[in-house]
Amino acid sequence: MRNSLEKTDDIEALVHEKVAKLEKFSDRLNSCRVAIEKIHDRPSSGSPYRVRIDMTVPGQELVADSSPGEGIQYTALEVVIRDAFDAARRQLQEITQRQRREVKSHPAQEMTAIVSKLFRDEGFGFIKTFDDREVYFHRNSVLHDDFDRLEIGVGVHFFLEDGVEGPQASTVKIVDKPGVRTGKSAGYEVEPPLGWE
Repeated sequence: MRNSLEKTDDIEALVHEKVAKLEKFSDRLNSCRVAIEKIHDRPSSGSPYRVRIDMTVPGQELVADSSPGEGIQYTALEVVIRDAFDAARRQLQEITQRQRREVKSHPAQEMTAIVSKLFRDEGFGFIKTFDDREVYFHRNSVLHDDFDRLEIGVGVHFFLEDGVEGPQASTVKIVDKPGVRTGKSAGYEVEPPLGWE
């Protein structure tokens, strides 16, 4: 903040509230930086305030700002802040809708593979396909709440989809028979090809 604009508890609380709403609105929001400036002490017209919001989402940076123009004199700072966050929300809504359309435009492909990496505490892992690709999956993608049954080397069926950050697995299903604990299956087991690590 410049030109002796003092930060107050009310303004800080309003900014935190608006950022929290943006985070709830879009789970793709990686960062959000808010700059509030008093650009004039006594403008002949227009607001003395400018609010700029810099946001990052995967693969893109967004900027929203609010600086009421000529003819709108002394708009309250709270109003300028709300206007800037409204513009930020509209941008997030537009990018989210566009990314969803891009993901849906590629049909899913069913595949079989083996769990190659597992980060149980973080809730995700990677599947290695037989053509040597590693594909990300999240615990929410594993059917029947079977994420905790997964172990490295377990065979799975899944659908390969184009995610926002690259290929990802959805509807991951353990190949072992239901009810059989991983590693103790008396039935079907996927064997990796020779020379495959």
